[in-house]
Amino acid sequence: MAESTPETHVIDFRAAEQLLAARDPLGAVKLLDSVVAAHPENTAARLLRARAFFAAAQLRAAELEFQLVLEREPDNAFAHFALARTYERTARPDQAVRHFRLAAALDPKPEYVEAARFDVDDA
Repeated sequence: MAESTPETHVIDFRAAEQLLAARDPLGAVKLLDSVVAAHPENTAARLLRARAFFAAAQLRAAELEFQLVLEREPDNAFAHFALARTYERTARPDQAVRHFRLAAALDPKPEYVEAARFDVDDA
């Protein structure tokens, strides 16, 4: 097996993005495992791996990765939104609404605001 270098990790990250876009989330996870192992502090790699876990319906793994991203980046609206979707898929609506609302408060994108189920004009 070839030696891993920072360059190969970048290549693996980009390839994982392409695999996820091509609807091969497990292939993406496989590539990202080595990137995250070499760079556990890399939030972008963890967020991409969380998305891949979610797409592969590995919801517990997705939840843990999204939570880790949010520990490092509590203002990441997308991570809140994606964690909320994960909670929604695991039948935890109260936790989902909380994170949908945090996502909408951080970034009032229409899809975030709609999912949050509150009227932003009340502010």
